[in-house]
Amino acid sequence: MRRFFSVGTLVLSLWFGFLLPVTAFADDSQHETTGLASWYGGKFQGRLTANGEIFDTNTLTAAHQTLPFGSIVKVVRAETDDEVIVRINDRGPFVDGRIIDLSRAAADILGMTAQGVAPVQLEILHLAVEPQFRTIQLGAFSVRENAAAEVEKLKMHGFAGAIETTASGVHRVIVQGVHLRDLETVTARLAEIGYSNPLVRVK
Repeated sequence: MRRFFSVGTLVLSLWFGFLLPVTAFADDSQHETTGLASWYGGKFQGRLTANGEIFDTNTLTAAHQTLPFGSIVKVVRAETDDEVIVRINDRGPFVDGRIIDLSRAAADILGMTAQGVAPVQLEILHLAVEPQFRTIQLGAFSVRENAAAEVEKLKMHGFAGAIETTASGVHRVIVQGVHLRDLETVTARLAEIGYSNPLVRVK
């Protein structure tokens, strides 16, 4: 039996629909659309997603390996025809056979929270145009002087580092404006000077 949306979910889905022009319905042949969905939350709540947002498992979002950030996807559970519309804002899942990782809110609507995974079909409603530039975050410090020391280290190696201070007083060391075509080369150079696991963000 098809599961009915809550009023809030229905409003969100309609809102997505009004935003999408007719030309936004995409050719999904380049992206896998049939497989298993999983969900994530818990320890990931409040962390940065791959596109630089704060992850909130109570919103209708999802991770996908290849779809551009901002793409809108309808996820239909194969066993029940339950469906939910989500926005892609993260990367994953990285497990064979799984094609999308849902927030808990989205998994709840599909009725798959308890079992963890479920077979689904994806329909790409809107294929976003992904920005061509990235920000690379190399560290986060509670003391600004420590962040400034990292920026000086970067400068010695030819990188224009900067400090980004959050509302909570965390000082992030970043390298901005890295084009996608240069990303692999830049991250390799950063690894050579000790930054082996940088966070690559859209903004």
